[in-house]
Amino acid sequence: MNGRLVAGRYELATVLGQGGMGQVWTAYDRRLDRRVAVKLLRPDKVAGGENVAELRQRFDRECRVTAQVDHPGLVTVHDAGTDGDELYLVMQHVEGQDLADHLAEHDPYPWPWAVAVAAQLCAALSAVHAVPIVHRDLKPSNVMVRPDGTVVVLDLGVASVMDTDTTRLTHTGTPIGSPAYMAPEQAMGGAVGPRTDLYALGVVLHELLSGNVPFHGSTALGVLHRHLYEAPVALRQLRPEVPAPLESLVLRLLAKDPQHRPADAQRVYGELASMLPSAGTAHAQRPPGPMDPTRPFLRPHAPWPDRPGTGQEGVQVPAMPSTPPSTTPTPPAGPDIAAAVDEVRRLLDAGRITQAVDILGGVLPAAAAKHGEHSPIVRMLRKQYAATLMEDGQFRRAFPELRRLADEFATQSGPADRQVLQFRYEAAQCLEQLGEAGAALGEYRTLLPYFERYAATDPVVPLEIRRRIGNLLLSVGDRATAREVLARLLYDADRVHGPHHPFCVELRRTLAWLGQVRA
Repeated sequence: MNGRLVAGRYELATVLGQGGMGQVWTAYDRRLDRRVAVKLLRPDKVAGGENVAELRQRFDRECRVTAQVDHPGLVTVHDAGTDGDELYLVMQHVEGQDLADHLAEHDPYPWPWAVAVAAQLCAALSAVHAVPIVHRDLKPSNVMVRPDGTVVVLDLGVASVMDTDTTRLTHTGTPIGSPAYMAPEQAMGGAVGPRTDLYALGVVLHELLSGNVPFHGSTALGVLHRHLYEAPVALRQLRPEVPAPLESLVLRLLAKDPQHRPADAQRVYGELASMLPSAGTAHAQRPPGPMDPTRPFLRPHAPWPDRPGTGQEGVQVPAMPSTPPSTTPTPPAGPDIAAAVDEVRRLLDAGRITQAVDILGGVLPAAAAKHGEHSPIVRMLRKQYAATLMEDGQFRRAFPELRRLADEFATQSGPADRQVLQFRYEAAQCLEQLGEAGAALGEYRTLLPYFERYAATDPVVPLEIRRRIGNLLLSVGDRATAREVLARLLYDADRVHGPHHPFCVELRRTLAWLGQVRA
């Protein structure tokens, strides 16, 4: 963990990527308590020590322009400026996997996936080119695939800022950008335009379909020479199942002369549209898995994650993660657990819950490896992690942690232990927040008799569970039973709290509404 504070607001955490001219970090926005990505650039490295002031001005201008482009396929720019000797760009933190890693994990890449990725990129490029902006550095590592299959383009405008030389080579002879994806006119230092990005799109498509870029070599100059003078290998020679129209499109995108490429990104999208999987196909009948780029076309605007169908028994409860065998592993080098716990407490006191969640999630595996999965310190960390997830509203992540804690404590102390019941109660609240009304209702009904045993010392929790049961009955449409439950609850709550307590006032309001509906 770095801990450096950029612009007095963005706390750097871990490096996502690094190059000769800068770094990309995961960071935390202290003011809004959210994850962001921060790109740091060294002007002296970009400009070779010359025209640094001019580069800063260009950077500010480009950031202002790119921040105005609003499209779901483009990463959102939150902030930009100067911090010491570095330029910084603060962007939306995108969950998922970059396209280069996605390709590596799915070899060979299904050709419908390649078409779906390219179509989404065309939609984003069309919005960019309308500004007009040219991306200049489109490549798989600058494209993220989200868990729901949507594609997001990164680094818009940054390549334009870096392109300060009359040619594409820096003082050290290293190309600014990525030679493997560079159009001939860009490599020669000529004028670039929207068709320059379309050439890069053709390289990306060729790589997705064949597993390799069309032109490669041991040196940057060798690669650029091939871009200028060699013809790409036709895709169907490498992979016969690729549709002929797709092969033809890639060859036209890779034309040496920009005028011989498709006119614009909209035209390319139009050609890809006929090859996209449609929502009426058989494949669309089953929910695609995570990071399937065809999903946005198969199930447009569908929520993510896809939930399994529900039957008479309600929504299935997510399975618990498996517990590693309790052995005595060699403790790996990892974070200072005590320091991490102190840091979490400090962050929680400061209201920075999101950052505390990430630290706890990161330290848990190290603590388990060092002390054992069932050690008191790991259980303490897991309890804090679950509680912090709930406080942060991350109920889907909190639920399996709470169920796991309940099972572990039940094994040790029995199912009626008060701590076990509390974990199950909080897990039921997660189900309720996630909209799993049937599952939450069943769990509350199971828990109520146990909590009623403690009513003499703690009457509040049983009353609250009964209120939740009544409200859930309303949500599943059983108004008659809900009214009976809430009416009996009001009688008992009046004795415990008094008739003017907010709990009782709210119950009377609900019952009055139910009476009007029944009438």
